Amino acid sequence: MARRVGYREAALILAERDPVLARLVAAAGPPKIPVAKEPLFATLVRSIVYQQLATAAARAIHGRLIAALGEDVSAERVLATPPETLRAAGLSGRKVESLHDLATRVLDGTVVLEPRRLARLSDEEITARLSTVKGIGKWSADIFLMFRLRRMDVWPTGDLAIRRGFGLAWEIPEPTEKQLIPLGAPFRPYRSVLAWYCWRSAQLHGRAAATRPQSAAQVL
Repeated sequence: MARRVGYREAALILAERDPVLARLVAAAGPPKIPVAKEPLFATLVRSIVYQQLATAAARAIHGRLIAALGEDVSAERVLATPPETLRAAGLSGRKVESLHDLATRVLDGTVVLEPRRLARLSDEEITARLSTVKGIGKWSADIFLMFRLRRMDVWPTGDLAIRRGFGLAWEIPEPTEKQLIPLGAPFRPYRSVLAWYCWRSAQLHGRAAATRPQSAAQVL
């Protein structure tokens, strides 16, 4: 079994490969990926609730939802709670539908959240399973892989802040999602670390996109 490389070591490895990344590592320090304590299902619920909302509004709605669920954020409790109760917490009809779909797919085994089973699934398999849920697309799956499962080689090319940060750091026109795919290839198998530094690049240049806080702070 290959030795697992931590975030700090991965950053140093990438810094040796690329002078631009070396400057980012020097400026931003080692990657800071907090360890989340809430259950995986609760993280996915949070991800759905926070989509397309300003942070303050999303936080308020999420708090009311937790209260409506009696502090029991589980698939069983979500399905047992009347839709009108969930709507009263401030959720749209579409998000209520997404939460019900997520809970159903967790209970029928489509979405795997048991740690031992997850460890046997590839990033692609997890993304495919999560993407069956209404309201969870590739971007949400990528963020889940990076920040909750702590997978090291995730490259969220759909994130505007990552594209912006890459362009600013490497001093090139902001790449499109398609253009960003090959740009990340030299940084395998630690593209999650590259993504973190792209976010930091956008912040350091004072042009962090609104998507970035949602992808990290809101999901964790």
